[in-house]
Amino acid sequence: MSIRRFSIVAILAIASLFVTHALAAKPATTRPNILWIHVEDMNPLLGCYGVDIKTPALDRLARQGVLFERCYTPTPVCSSCRSSLMVGASATTFGLHNHRSSRSAAAAIHLPQGVKTLPRLMRDAGYYTFNHGGKIDFNFVFKAAEAFNTVGPRRGFYRPGQKLAWRNRKPGQPFFGMVQLVGGKGRRLKQNPTNPADIKLPAYYPDHPVLREFFAYQYDCARTMDAQVAALLAELDQDGLSDNTVVIFHTDHGMRCLRDKQFCYDGGLHVPLIVRWPAGKKLVPPGTRRKEIVADLDVTATTLALAGVKIPKYMECRSLFGPDYKPRDFVVGVRDRCDFTIDRIRTIRTDRYRYVRNFLTDRPYTQPTYKDGKGGVFAYVDVLKTLYREGKLNDRQGWFMARHRPSEELYDHTTDPDETVNLAADPKHANALARHRALLKIWIKQTDDKAQYGESEAGLKDVLKRWGAKCVNPEYDAVKKKYPELWRNE
Repeated sequence: MSIRRFSIVAILAIASLFVTHALAAKPATTRPNILWIHVEDMNPLLGCYGVDIKTPALDRLARQGVLFERCYTPTPVCSSCRSSLMVGASATTFGLHNHRSSRSAAAAIHLPQGVKTLPRLMRDAGYYTFNHGGKIDFNFVFKAAEAFNTVGPRRGFYRPGQKLAWRNRKPGQPFFGMVQLVGGKGRRLKQNPTNPADIKLPAYYPDHPVLREFFAYQYDCARTMDAQVAALLAELDQDGLSDNTVVIFHTDHGMRCLRDKQFCYDGGLHVPLIVRWPAGKKLVPPGTRRKEIVADLDVTATTLALAGVKIPKYMECRSLFGPDYKPRDFVVGVRDRCDFTIDRIRTIRTDRYRYVRNFLTDRPYTQPTYKDGKGGVFAYVDVLKTLYREGKLNDRQGWFMARHRPSEELYDHTTDPDETVNLAADPKHANALARHRALLKIWIKQTDDKAQYGESEAGLKDVLKRWGAKCVNPEYDAVKKKYPELWRNE
């Protein structure tokens, strides 16, 4: 560890130790409120992340708190991401990795004995807990009434002017609230929309008008989201809560573009993370930018630590401001079944490299998804497929559209930040490949990655019942043969 890095860690540890002890010594009425602003389908498309976009509310939030430049979500799809955050561990550790699983009594997934969700732990510690937006999208049996004092409006997300549930708590009671924003699933701005000509596209997409339109739409969603954050923070100010409320802004995963959401690259896993706590400025110094790799899972441990709640041993996360904080050497990302499409991808992200392990090389990256053939905001899917068939994609763009995929990928972020040139077969990077391969192998064994055992028959039957003939992967063959009535009439 360099002297500079050691000094930063030491300062954080000393400051955190002081604040942690102070929290433990104070009565419940003086513990901080903790507010998650959790956003759908949104990359770090913010001015404070160096993007040419006006997001004044979040830029101000970053100036008032800490911005984490390299935060990575545990999985690039919503239900498995949210499931991970609720238990503070990878979704694969408890078998919560397949998107929209545990949706029937027959296929129910129960958390192991003694494992409690984050809101339940906070409620047990005396916090008033709420989920504004009502998105309870977890891949395990979850009794909302046991974890949250208030849930709702269901699937409504937050809109300026809506009543916030923190006003329902008892006098002096601290609150932990999750406010959901629609983020990248919003709508284009009617007034002053983003000009598609001003967009800078990643190197893995061709410069095409439809792609520019989609990215302009995403920029508009980010600007709308910023206005919603401004309104929410104004509510805190109005109620006199801002000084002792920890605001944690983060998103579930990347945008709904073809190689971003659902895939284990930076486009799907790199998310914004900003933390502000005016009353704890010794712990969260205003204007700090932290450059080390962090896991979005660490938000769970950080929330518990700031509330003075002991972090359970089953959690695989660490407090970002804890007295024993040690920067991570790497973070892991996972992707498994999404809707009806079965896949298994694992990734290791270190300071310099991204390593990707594709376990199912018999199928293309672009397996069928809900985005196909819809037009509208998803028109880019057909455009990319057409350009590939016509040979109009260059090497950095076309490999993702191929019929098969390699078992391993390795990208050097010092020369290829968009992750377009696979170095797995390059002898110059053989040592890096071996190191990352070994890290993943050890992680799979240590955490007992449940995806290696396959999905249960009950789980596959549920998917087949919902999606019918769209379930084309060979893993469905035995279930199709056993339950032909579930798909043959599609």
